[in-house]
Amino acid sequence: MSKPKTLQTAIKHFSNEQTCIDTVAAVKWPDGIPVCPNCGGKEHYYLATQKRWKCKNGECGKQFSVKVGTIFEDSPLPLEKWMLAMWMIANCKNGSSSWEIHRAIGITQKSAWFMMHRIRLAMQNGSIMKFGGECEADETFIGGKARNMHMDVKKRRITGSGPTDKTAVMGILQRGDKSRGTHSTVRTTVVTNRKKKTLQAEVKATVQAGSALYSDALLSYNGLESDYAHQVVDHAVEYVRGRVHTNGLENFWCLFKRGINGTYVSVEPFHLFRYLDEQEFRFNNRGTKDNPVDDGDRFMMVLSKVAGRRLTYKEPTGKVGETAEAF
Repeated sequence: MSKPKTLQTAIKHFSNEQTCIDTVAAVKWPDGIPVCPNCGGKEHYYLATQKRWKCKNGECGKQFSVKVGTIFEDSPLPLEKWMLAMWMIANCKNGSSSWEIHRAIGITQKSAWFMMHRIRLAMQNGSIMKFGGECEADETFIGGKARNMHMDVKKRRITGSGPTDKTAVMGILQRGDKSRGTHSTVRTTVVTNRKKKTLQAEVKATVQAGSALYSDALLSYNGLESDYAHQVVDHAVEYVRGRVHTNGLENFWCLFKRGINGTYVSVEPFHLFRYLDEQEFRFNNRGTKDNPVDDGDRFMMVLSKVAGRRLTYKEPTGKVGETAEAF
């Protein structure tokens, strides 16, 4: 299956709805045989005018489209628009806002916002493989700056000083190996607090015992020496001591916050993990000199994970219809 490599060629390639259907079908059913989502039957015929299949099972006989059982399910938007939105969110380094998608592909901002959350669901890693080698652990706070808020918003959101009204997130980075042409990869999660029990549980769930672990001087990391080759860099004194530093994760936090501040402007804590998934995907799937990854590769990586994932409108809205972005 041919794949486009630039946005221009992607627009041309996916301008035909049947091409989009064939592309999604190829990743959903690798053996080339569509499966009825109702009965699991593989005997069917294609209704070309309706662009869907009809099951031949006499007890079933239901029609189904390629969207069923994917993030596209129940979406009235044509796959042509889905493909372009997926291309943009997978390849724009600082992300694309729902207003950008709304203007670019000609849908409402509300539809674009929901569409992007569904695409972020496909970007989720979901790997249970633990990191090894040299790893970095660090945490940061995400939240608006009081000086940039309107007085009414400030009164509602700011109840204390420092990180009191911000959301804590934790990241663990596995350093790459230049001899093997691999780059660093990261996993992130929203945490309730920065206490010892919380942070160490995340470390033990993500990093193999015996690995080298580098962190800052936060007391919550004390005690990891029994399971890891744990070394600390005190940022009040220095930022780098040989191999001991957390600069890789600091770089990731910088990229993430640049996207939040410059593209999305404001993100509710309820949705923060989805934006982390998005930035994590792009960071982990960047190319190297020895292993180049182009825009088409990243697009196909997202497309390959659309099946078996579903997000209804009630989930991202919390049943109250609030949006994650404020402009």
